[in-house]
Amino acid sequence: MNDIRRTILWVIFGFSMVLLWDKWQVHNGHKATFFPSPEPVATAPAATGGASAPGSVPAPSAAPAAGAQQVPGGAVPAPVAATNAPRERVTVTTDVLRVTFDSEGGTVTHGDLLGYPDMADKSRPFTLLDDSTQRVYVAQTGLIGGANYPTHKTPMTVVPGNRTLQDGQNDISIRFESPDLGGVKLVKTWTLKRGAYDIAVKHEVVNTGTAPVSPQLYMQLVRDGNKPPGESSFYSTFTGPAIYTEAKKYHKVDFKDIESGKAEIDKSSPNGYVAMVQHYFATAWLLADGIQREMFVRKVDTNLYAVGMITSLGEIAPGQTKALDSRLFAGPQIETMMEKLTPGLELVKDYGWLTILSKPLYWLLDQLHKILNNWGWSIVALVLLLKIAFYWLNAKAYASMAKMKAINPKIMEMRERLKDKPQQMQQEMMRIYREEKVNPMGGCFPIMIQIPVFIALYWVLLSSVEMRNAPWIGWIRDLSSPDPFFILPLLMTASSLLQTALNPAPPDPMQAKMMWFMPLIFSVMFFFFPAGLVLYWLTNNILSIAQQWIINKRMGVPPQFNLPKFR
Repeated sequence: MNDIRRTILWVIFGFSMVLLWDKWQVHNGHKATFFPSPEPVATAPAATGGASAPGSVPAPSAAPAAGAQQVPGGAVPAPVAATNAPRERVTVTTDVLRVTFDSEGGTVTHGDLLGYPDMADKSRPFTLLDDSTQRVYVAQTGLIGGANYPTHKTPMTVVPGNRTLQDGQNDISIRFESPDLGGVKLVKTWTLKRGAYDIAVKHEVVNTGTAPVSPQLYMQLVRDGNKPPGESSFYSTFTGPAIYTEAKKYHKVDFKDIESGKAEIDKSSPNGYVAMVQHYFATAWLLADGIQREMFVRKVDTNLYAVGMITSLGEIAPGQTKALDSRLFAGPQIETMMEKLTPGLELVKDYGWLTILSKPLYWLLDQLHKILNNWGWSIVALVLLLKIAFYWLNAKAYASMAKMKAINPKIMEMRERLKDKPQQMQQEMMRIYREEKVNPMGGCFPIMIQIPVFIALYWVLLSSVEMRNAPWIGWIRDLSSPDPFFILPLLMTASSLLQTALNPAPPDPMQAKMMWFMPLIFSVMFFFFPAGLVLYWLTNNILSIAQQWIINKRMGVPPQFNLPKFR
């Protein structure tokens, strides 16, 4: 039995060392040694101004004519006729958003979140949407279904108006009008509201021809496949498209699956949304429930991908106009805010398989913050409440450990006496456990029950944008960034070693050494973890040590430190 345990521990130890080495290599800018990531498809694409603006889908099997546009559905309209409307970029500013629109297609090409400083330069706001030499991340809409309908590449006229939300004003609009193309005119009106990250988009389609038309409206998000700047190599978060329908719920799509043609999505639904997700932030196209829509994910160009949906506008008679309202969400993943926008949008803040535990933990953390008004102290309070909730389970575990510590001298003497008789040693050990009514696994089971809860809390803290730039005390000015002076990781390491010292030493000398090595090994990662995560783990360690100390004293087992012996 001891040999099996020792083998398992060595396997865990070896695999942990391999993972840590790979992470360390990546962190220092080298390729991973054992688990290399697939090479990126390409570096960030060049700026997409003019005719090279992002298309929506790869060209169909038949090669299009020069200058043709690529749009969802594979249709390739003829080149757009030149207009007198000059191309311009117009910026609209509210209290929370600064959005730049391109008159070519009335497309959103830039979006700053004014309430969220950039992590690299906190003097400027965080940029979510962008169309530059470094990044491509844009929101586009247009029409398909005809030979030459207005698309996101069509030059449009911007209707003059105010571009900054004024005091006392609740919303501000910008309007784009296309020329008459294929007997159809498209008018887009974007409306930004005070304090809101969802932008209303009204599409009005006018039949200027002499025959009925049945156009389809597409809405898509196009971005490159690169990870956001500053992404940590010591913990991984998802970047890429996501689709939600009531039938299949929330589903993430990897860029590599789009690249290989293996992406599986719910393609047709009367509800749901499409989104682009990254750590802390997301964009999404929202339509009212009951409107039939076709979802799609596609590769647009080298290292450029699209997620979107297409909906039919029905037949429009000559001289008639049909309008469709939609919304573009571009903002932080604040759960309570997203829940109010559309069903399931809060799921872009992805907790994985522990969502059922993470959501109530986030709710409790949010309630504590309303009282304490400090996310750091809210984390401390939440861990304290969890320790109180699990007090009796922990008490059982520590009581079992205290019994093990009490009989440890007897076990060590027996092992020394029977060290040349392993079979007899095992039988004698089982006899001592029976007589002393000690279960050697009694200290493990109650703690293992709690592990999913603390893993769920880990994902809550890692995923919550509220931790971004949130101060705690003194030198901790951002709970989402590593401790700049490594004080919390050092304290966490010290607390982990103290816990090990207070636990009964395993009878097997090899296991005893491993029990000291493991806290040191895993503590390395905490030097690169966000301060909020380290604070939660440190608080848990301190409360566990206090409870273990009290239970040992109550059971008459004086606390003693089992220091390592590496000879």
